[in-house]
Amino acid sequence: MTGLRLNRCHYPVTALGPGVRAGIWVQGCSIGCSGCVATDTWPSDPATEVSVGTVLGWLASLSGPVDGVTISGGEPFQQPEAVAELIAGIRAWAADRPVDVLAYSGYTLSRLRSRAGLSRLVDACDAVVTGPYARNRPGGGWLRGSANQVITPISPLGQARYGGEEPEGPRLQVGVEGDRVYLIGVPRRDDLDRAAEALRRAGVEIEEASWRT
Repeated sequence: MTGLRLNRCHYPVTALGPGVRAGIWVQGCSIGCSGCVATDTWPSDPATEVSVGTVLGWLASLSGPVDGVTISGGEPFQQPEAVAELIAGIRAWAADRPVDVLAYSGYTLSRLRSRAGLSRLVDACDAVVTGPYARNRPGGGWLRGSANQVITPISPLGQARYGGEEPEGPRLQVGVEGDRVYLIGVPRRDDLDRAAEALRRAGVEIEEASWRT
């Protein structure tokens, strides 16, 4: 199977789409939006590569419900072959169940549509959130970091889940792996610093933070 540069997987995710979701963050992004909350996903490190089959095996091992899969990063559309194989595997695993695939991209939809391979990858998703993060344009809503970003439903399932008024849900959730704490979601301005202060009061000191550059 194709190799995928992977930052991490997490389950359950409730802050990046409706329902209970599996989250997959790819490694590597050359866009480098100012104010990005995930600068740790920028380096395209070959050492992070795993097979797509490994990620699909993790997905198949989940014992709880999965209403959708959110693919973020990093920049998924800079690994189109691997991500296309991943989505095909998700479709095969989900069979006839209504499991939606939501993908994030720092590219605009028009740019993705201008390249045949990337346009096909868009069409493989149920919905996409596109556009670079713009720290001077707050108010993006639950699933968008800034107001310039756009949610586009692609499939009938995507239309049903993302085509109406933007849904609301939890902004942030916490994931822990060893001595690393992950804040998952699309924060509003200053949310992360408030979360860091809450962790400090709870006795958790943050030595390095991916949103501080």
